[in-house]
Amino acid sequence: MTCPLPLPPVPEPFLLPFHYGALHQIGIDWLVEPEPVRKLLAEHHPDLAAATFDDGRALVSLNYQLYFAQYAFGGGVTQEIEFNVIAFPSTEEGRLPRLSYAEYARGWDQTKLLGIARLHVVCDNPFAIRAGRELYAEPKYPGWFEVGLPSLNGPEGDTWTVRCRTAAVASDDTLERAPGLLLDLTAELDGLTPVAALTAPVTGYGTDREGRLLAGPMNVYQPYRWYDLTAPGHAGRTRLTVHAPEGDLGRAVRTVLPGGTPAAGAWTFQSPPVAAHHRPYYLPTGSRP
Repeated sequence: MTCPLPLPPVPEPFLLPFHYGALHQIGIDWLVEPEPVRKLLAEHHPDLAAATFDDGRALVSLNYQLYFAQYAFGGGVTQEIEFNVIAFPSTEEGRLPRLSYAEYARGWDQTKLLGIARLHVVCDNPFAIRAGRELYAEPKYPGWFEVGLPSLNGPEGDTWTVRCRTAAVASDDTLERAPGLLLDLTAELDGLTPVAALTAPVTGYGTDREGRLLAGPMNVYQPYRWYDLTAPGHAGRTRLTVHAPEGDLGRAVRTVLPGGTPAAGAWTFQSPPVAAHHRPYYLPTGSRP
């Protein structure tokens, strides 16, 4: 009989679950040759196996997040980008359904064993970096971002641009920006029709310093929008440029994602607005006609 496992600790000053006040997110998926993915995954998460989909290919993704959180002391805004392999615990293969990529992307895996195995996470918030490392065993380190996002407060369109740069965390726990470039990601989704994708909760996998595998689910309370980039006329909508090919993130991306590999799909989420400050109007006064 297997003994129940203890829950991972929640160190001070963190509280769980962590509640997002707003979330804006884009992910790009690529179907790639499985063997390089398996080797890279084994280096980071030896107890996970890479999932395979159409024609036996593995699936890797880059996903960018911009989120707001409200704390007792006020508010905080965080940006991060993750490089992930879609994977599952090696001992659980017999529980998984056989899915195509499109079925997985729509959320058909109700076991939620198909999760994101994080290989690299770049983040611009030192507090979030610490939380990711200590709570979820995320391989998280500092960086900063220049972005262009679809917004009701901006021009019309559905194009996302994300530029990720290097940074360091200073001794006073503030972010020190550096000019070095890591990568650029662009997704031009204008004019495409998405479908609703009920993928949440999304299982995120981590391996802690003692080699223990842990899983942390993230709930998103509305459907994602998934774009099939293999459909006719949808090719060439994304671009990925690695500016630091010899860095840890750059080497990982180039190992499993050769240049020119077409994206299989994109998925987005944007929190709806909760209030709007409307256009002002003039009032008649006695001093003006």
